[in-house]
Amino acid sequence: MNRSIKYFLVILLIGVAGCAVGPNFEKPVVDKPDHFNYDSLRADTVLNLRWWELFNDEQLIAHIDTALVNNRDVRIAASRVEEARFVVGYTRADQWPFFGYDMKAGRQKLNLGENMNSPFNSFTTMGNVSWEVSFWGKYRRMNEAAREELMGTQYAHRAVMISLISEVASTYFLLLDYNSRLEIARQTLESRRKGLRIMKDKFEYGTIPELDLNQAEIQEAIAAASVPKFERSVAQTEHALSILLGQNPESIPASGILTDQKEPPDIPAGIPSDLLQRRLDVMEAEHRYAAQNARIGVAQAMRWPVISLTAGLGVASGDLTSLLSSGSLAWSVGGGIVGPIFNFGKNKRRVQIERQKTDQSLLFYENTVLNAFRDVEDALVEVHTYKKELSSRIRQRDAAQNANMLSKERYDGGVTSYLEVLDSERSLFNAELSTSETYQRRLNSYVKLYKALGGGWISAEEEQAAKDQAAQDQQN
Repeated sequence: MNRSIKYFLVILLIGVAGCAVGPNFEKPVVDKPDHFNYDSLRADTVLNLRWWELFNDEQLIAHIDTALVNNRDVRIAASRVEEARFVVGYTRADQWPFFGYDMKAGRQKLNLGENMNSPFNSFTTMGNVSWEVSFWGKYRRMNEAAREELMGTQYAHRAVMISLISEVASTYFLLLDYNSRLEIARQTLESRRKGLRIMKDKFEYGTIPELDLNQAEIQEAIAAASVPKFERSVAQTEHALSILLGQNPESIPASGILTDQKEPPDIPAGIPSDLLQRRLDVMEAEHRYAAQNARIGVAQAMRWPVISLTAGLGVASGDLTSLLSSGSLAWSVGGGIVGPIFNFGKNKRRVQIERQKTDQSLLFYENTVLNAFRDVEDALVEVHTYKKELSSRIRQRDAAQNANMLSKERYDGGVTSYLEVLDSERSLFNAELSTSETYQRRLNSYVKLYKALGGGWISAEEEQAAKDQAAQDQQN
């Protein structure tokens, strides 16, 4: 074989080894709306990357900082990123030759009939190398799948962090709400106890019937029952927040007041197409889909022959003490081709299985996109409607307070019955509770919108890059 043929074979070997069977990944195309229905501003925006600071609550900020460090889900997600990074290195190593060693020692005797040989020793030590030539790009596709899985895991880690921030904020506002409702219940109970004492005195003097006294007792008992109800809700919410902070369930004093929370400014939802680049769950699903698409190539490569090359070099001797000094040179060179002929369609079915899994990954990606659009629309609806509802609740509460005051004056003046007072007290109590709950839901609607838009925690490098980009845009 002349030199030109040798060069040709080497080039052919390298070229074919660089090929990879299976489909190349193509970014999926999805239908997306031109704008969001409830986006009144209809403008794109660079999301505030630390949106929770807009609420101007130092305790909330401290809770979030603590959770990002101690929360177990975040730490699990971070560990999975490291695991995926190790998998990439583990998979990449398969495409290179394997270097090893082989040391053997033995004693044997061969019985050859009349020619009886004496027992003899044999000692060998050899270094060896083996390499499976990836003609069909199996390892290239495996590496591609591992890299895409790593990217997906990184996005999943960041998605967990955003979800954690949102959950801490939502739970914190819920705790403030329950504290507010507990205070309303206690004040109502104190007021009704005072009223009940007055009613008892009037009943003893015979100025009111027993029915009025019983009605006052009923209202006092209702208020008394609501106090432990909200105490229970406060304690359970504190426990939930403790777990989010990575702590044992314990009491978490909340210094903030619900109605003192600052509402963020109106948020432009941006262009739906940009949402696909911000939502981490969408990006994660895309990379999982790309990883699964690469596994089709791995399965297809397994249908073709495997070419392996081996070589070894060492020494052999019949005496261990002279193995390295005067041992005989030993070497080996070999190669092999192993491939399937007929296995009842197993390899074909393996490819079909991976194709079905890839179709499932694509459908999961498309469903993730649809849910992302839905999350934004739902959050925009909540921001839009809770603003109106809260305004109505406040008017209802103010009117109930005035009605309660007037009904008591009318009753004391003998103008109306005690039933009017009871009715106004029930209306006031319910209105105050509903106002507190609606205020909490109003705040949490902003939390949901920021989460739905993909805003939240990013690395310090990305945050600085975003600030630099914003400064450059202002200059332009």
